[in-house]
Parts: sequence; C-alpha cells; structure tokens
Amino acid sequence: MIKIIKSNEMGTGGVVRRSGTPTSIITEVAAIIDNVIKRGDEALREYTREYDECSLDNFELPKSMMDKALNSVEPEFITIMESAAKNIEHFHRNQIQNGFDLPPKNGVLLGERVTPIQRVGLYIPGGSASYPSSVLMNCIPAKLAGVSEIIVATPPLAMGKKHGVDGINMQTLAAAKIAGVDRIFTIGGAQAIAALAYGTETVPRVDKITGPGNAYVTEAKRQVYGVVGIDMIAGPSDILIIADKTANPEHVAADMLSQCEHGIDSPAILITDSATLAKKVGKEIERQLLTLPRKSIARAAVNAKSMIVVAESINEAFDISNEIAPEHLEILLEEPFNHLDKVHNAGAIFLGKYTPEVLGDYYAGPNHTLPTSGTAKFSSPLSVDDFVKKTSYTYYSEEALQAVGKDVIKFAEEEGLAAHALSISKRLK
Repeated sequence: MIKIIKSNEMGTGGVVRRSGTPTSIITEVAAIIDNVIKRGDEALREYTREYDECSLDNFELPKSMMDKALNSVEPEFITIMESAAKNIEHFHRNQIQNGFDLPPKNGVLLGERVTPIQRVGLYIPGGSASYPSSVLMNCIPAKLAGVSEIIVATPPLAMGKKHGVDGINMQTLAAAKIAGVDRIFTIGGAQAIAALAYGTETVPRVDKITGPGNAYVTEAKRQVYGVVGIDMIAGPSDILIIADKTANPEHVAADMLSQCEHGIDSPAILITDSATLAKKVGKEIERQLLTLPRKSIARAAVNAKSMIVVAESINEAFDISNEIAPEHLEILLEEPFNHLDKVHNAGAIFLGKYTPEVLGDYYAGPNHTLPTSGTAKFSSPLSVDDFVKKTSYTYYSEEALQAVGKDVIKFAEEEGLAAHALSISKRLK
C-alpha cells in the first residue's frame, strides 16, 4: 500500500531524481556505438537480428508506406490524431521567433538571426508498443521551426507480429504522415542513435536527435552528445498532485496511477492539507490497482517512490513541490489560477479538477516531452526553440571602431591577451 507521511517526515532528495546509469549499460552502449561507426549497415543488420528478431536488407521504408498506413488505421483514430496535431501546431506556432535587428547607432549594427537546424533525427520507441503521440510531439515543432529534413528511427516489429506494416507499427506510420516526416528507418535501440549521429552507408547523419527511449537509448544519446545535439537526458516519468479536501479521491488516485503504469521507477506523489483525503486516496489506489492490465508494474511504482504527503498548509505543499520540481504538476484546488504564481519549478502544469495530466500526453497541445528527475529547476519542455539556432551578428564602421578601440585594447591587456589587443590596434589610426 502507498505510504502516507507527514511533511516533516519526508526528504526531497531522491524522490524523483534519476539514478545513475549502470556501468554495464554504459560499456555495452559504447561498444555498440563503436561497432556502428566502424561497420555501418552491417552492424545494424546484426543488431536488428539479435534484438528485434528481424532480418532486414533495407532499413528505409518507402514513403508510400505512410499513405498505406493512413488507409489501414481505424478512421476514427486518424481523425483524433489529426485533431491532436492541430492542437499541437496551434500551441507551438506561438513559439516561433524571427530574430531582431537593432536600430543603427553611431556606425554600429547589431542583431540576431534565427535559423533552423538542417536535419533532425527523431527516435520513436516501438517493438510491441505504439507511440504515435511521440511522433506528433517531436515532429510538429521541428516542422514549424523550418527543419529541412526530419528522419524517424523506430524499432521494427518482429516478423509475424500483428499490427505491423512491413515491420513497423501502422499507427506510428500514420502519425508520421500526419506530422510531415520525410524519411523512416526501421532501426531501434542504441544502434539507431549511433547511426543517426555518425551516419552509415544508408542512414544519413543528422544534426540533432530528439525523442524518448529506454535506458540504452538514453545512454546512447548522452554518449553522442557533442557529435550531435540532443533534446535532454530523460529519466522516469513522474507526477505530483496538490489537492485539498474538495478533490475527488477517485480522480486523484487515477491520475497517480496513470504515471505509475509507465514503469516501476515512475513515482506519483500527492501533497494535501487534508488527512482525510490522504486516507481516501490511499484506499482508492488499492481498489483501482486491481483493475489495471499493467497492475504489476503500477504496484511496483506505488511501493517504490510514490507517496502521499500531508502538509501543514497548501502554501507548504507548493514549497515542497518547487523543491521536487516535478515533470507533471496537477493543481486540484477550488481556485487553481489563484495559486499559479506559487509554481516556480515544474515541467508542465495542469489546472483544475477537469484537466488530468493525460490530456497533455496526447491532445491538449503543449509538448509532452518534459524535463524529468527534478531538472525542471533549470530546463524546459521540448519546443520550436529546440530546432533552431540563434546567431548574433555585429558590424562596426571604421569610425565606430576608432571611437571604442582604446577601451577594447585596455580590456584585452588587463586579461593578458596581447594578440587580442594587437587585433584592434592594427586597425586604429
């Protein structure tokens, strides 16, 4: 049963912090990356046979397969994905920046250019699961940013598994068509990250890699960072709920379990000033757990780091939440907007009793790729900004340089950099 504690009995350290990657995974991933660098497609074929139980001659799917998927997936779900895509586009379109040009002043021109990344690789988990929402959430901001080419890498389905179109999930393919993906490769795991980062005979090298994945994918992204950009080093998903006595315990329990079923390391935390609500939610979690298909996973997550905290006040609840910096924060209070300014650290905020976090996973519009493991203290959700570069430009006329040259020389000399000073003095009259 989930533990119920008082606020003075808890410590925030380790509540949603990501544990270190095991040395065995670090070593194995490094070997995979090195093998792909040296042997390219040949290494990819070997890993595909070993890990995905597939023998593939060609990794790239023809674009016509995306059209085929649109006709294979249930029409109702296609309509739902199209509606979700519109919501995601509507939200992210407001993030587009165009740079700026400052007014000329005394012969000086300054400004900033915003240019899209040329080619982006999106990793979409696959195998027995389907994540069309991740396709939409990663691809649509990239398209809005103006990325020239968007490439998806996703694990192939083992031969003979149902729901697949030529070795890939139909829903993933349909989402790719809706979102505007350019190319799709049936490659999974750390080897897919290596192929995207370094390129092979058939897989083009990208400039940035985004998208979720397991511990091997995450570690591979960490190891290739610097060769390419990445979105973030993601940990297990988590949720924190702040609720008072007016909250419905059935809703609170359901929202907590929606995160726990992600995996055994996904904590769910309720902070409330009502001991009565705490007890009711604890009992409701036990009742709902018995009905879940993934109850063994959810049970492990409930027993591990999940908890219900009884705080002295709602203000204290927000103090604790800001220290934890949750990925998802639900505010189930009578007047949630009155408390919005109290939130300093959270990946995404869900306000009110009829705004469960699951809306954000699929449909509402804001991105569901969020900072985890407490990193919301210093990082942000995936956005259009992740797919552009900002570059400043500077112009000084001869007269402008003459006016400030001696000051710049002095600065360089104070730092002991004579060649810096010489670069200016050679230009002064």
